[in-house]
Amino acid sequence: MTKHRRQIQTEFVFHDLCSAPPKSQQMLENLLAQSGPNGFYAVAAESPETLSAYTALHQAFSASSFTNEEKTVVWQTINVENQCHFCVPAHTQMAKAMRVSDTVSDALRNETPLPSAKLEALRSFTLLMLRNHGNATDAEIAAFLNAGYTHQNMLEVVLGLAQKTISNYVNHLARTPVDKQYEHYAWTKAEPR
Repeated sequence: MTKHRRQIQTEFVFHDLCSAPPKSQQMLENLLAQSGPNGFYAVAAESPETLSAYTALHQAFSASSFTNEEKTVVWQTINVENQCHFCVPAHTQMAKAMRVSDTVSDALRNETPLPSAKLEALRSFTLLMLRNHGNATDAEIAAFLNAGYTHQNMLEVVLGLAQKTISNYVNHLARTPVDKQYEHYAWTKAEPR
């Protein structure tokens, strides 16, 4: 006697305003009005709570004390380290809209030196938080503070990590294709030197 196995659907649904769960529809409509077509929002809409949490974290991090350049350093450092094929191009376009220089954007995308020691300290601390799961020695905390940052900035890095963990992991799970609007900034991780 053969047992019938249920066919498991591993592919995620990329929702539009008609297919999204009712609790996601208004959020999705607002987000798409701001960004245009966006595969991440389309897949995250499957879980209204995830979409809502991401949106709140994005708004909170955007309102942080970091400059636009510093926000880009935190976002792209995480995107590159997590090898998010969707978020690196999306944040490259966002950096241009925020008037962040190509020098900074290219250094983040290519993992080459940033134009200032302070920005490099921010990238290093962000990587430390990501790789060490939030653990830092007194010496590492002191180095970040000595670079001109504050305890508030440390907590804001953690906030940025929370936001980007959602988008990076969702995009990995869903294998979100890069939207047409970001294709010009397509990215692959640089080969180790």
